[in-house]
Amino acid sequence: MFSHVFVGTADFDRSLAFYEPLMSLLAIAQRFCDRSRPWAGWQLPGQPRPLFLVGAPFEGEHAAGNGQMTAFLAPDRATVDRAHALALAHGGSCAGAPGLRPDYHANYYGAYFRDPDGNKLCVVCHEARP
Repeated sequence: MFSHVFVGTADFDRSLAFYEPLMSLLAIAQRFCDRSRPWAGWQLPGQPRPLFLVGAPFEGEHAAGNGQMTAFLAPDRATVDRAHALALAHGGSCAGAPGLRPDYHANYYGAYFRDPDGNKLCVVCHEARP
């Protein structure tokens, strides 16, 4: 469905320190990192798309969007919990603790946080707890 998602940053090194461990935990491989531009991209191993990208906004305007959110799929609820804790440990802020959100559906287990620039992110597992 998506080719790529790009989120802006005002401080590329800070964002890289935030996203590299998060993507690693979610088994999303770094495809490239170009500090001269600056930008970096990640993708699922063996798949050319979609890409998740972070970098300086092309227009040079404000980095973070308001009202948008990128949600990453986790294989299980424990990964959601670990991703939320890791995000907070790397400069993110909590936007909703890990837990069930039955108003979405019975097995929706998600956590919400913002990256250091204020971009809203979610990590979610849709599977029933084993």
